[in-house]
Amino acid sequence: MLNAVLKDKSVAFKISIKAMVAAILIVLAVGLPQIFHIVGGAQAGGIYMPMYAPALLAGCLLGWQWGLAVGALSPIVSFGFTTLALGSAMPMLDRLPYMTIEIAIFGLVTGLFAKKIQNNPVVAFPAVLFAEAMGRVFYVIYNLIAGKTFAYLWSSVQTSFTGLFLQAVILPIIVVVLAKLLIKENKDVE
Repeated sequence: MLNAVLKDKSVAFKISIKAMVAAILIVLAVGLPQIFHIVGGAQAGGIYMPMYAPALLAGCLLGWQWGLAVGALSPIVSFGFTTLALGSAMPMLDRLPYMTIEIAIFGLVTGLFAKKIQNNPVVAFPAVLFAEAMGRVFYVIYNLIAGKTFAYLWSSVQTSFTGLFLQAVILPIIVVVLAKLLIKENKDVE
C-alpha cells in the first residue's frame, strides 16, 4: 500500500521508508505483548495474540517480503530483548521456533494481497482472515509433529479466537483508514 505513495521516489528512499515502518512494527510486536501481559496477566498473550498484529499490518502495508521479515524477526527480537533486558524470555524458548514461522506466515500471506489492498483497501479483511487461518493451520501441524495432542492444540486455537476476531476486524479498519489518509495526503502533495 505504501508503494502507491512512494511510486515516484528513488529505490533507496522507498527502502528507507519501508525499513523505518518495519522497525516501528517490530518495536510494536515487542512492546504490545508486554502491555497485554501487564494488563491481562500471563494468559492475555494466548487470548489476544498481540505480537501477531504488527506482522499482519506489515504485510498489508509493505508487501510480502517485509511482512515475512517483520513476522520472522518479531519473536526473535522479542526473545532477545526480554531475555537480556527483563530476564524473562518472551516468547519462551520452546515456543520461539513455531512462533517465528507462524508469525512470518501471517505477514507473508497478508503481503501476498498487498497489491490488491493497494487498489482496494477493503481486501485487507479477507487477507487478514486467510493469513490467520494459514498461520493457525501451521501452528497445529507443527505442534502435532512435535508430539502435542490435537485436543490440546484445538483448545489453544479456541483460546485465540478472541484475538483473531479482534485483529480481523480492527487491523483491516486501520488499513482502510491509512489508505484514505495516504490517498488524501498524496493528492494534497500533487
